[in-house]
Amino acid sequence: MVSDRGGRWGFVYKTRQDVYRALRRRGASKRKAARISNAGRTHAQRSLMARKAAQTRQARGRKRR
Repeated sequence: MVSDRGGRWGFVYKTRQDVYRALRRRGASKRKAARISNAGRTHAQRSLMARKAAQTRQARGRKRR
């Protein structure tokens, strides 16, 4: 069960709980999954993160699959 209660129960925004669950299924820790899912609360924030990640991959010389 994902929580939006906060404090010792943790916190993940209601709109991002599906992302949290997906990350947990992929083996991320509770802390890491919450941090990632809460980071991109709005579409604009997620777009910014995606652009930044693409820049990082390009700088490191990785090819697109």
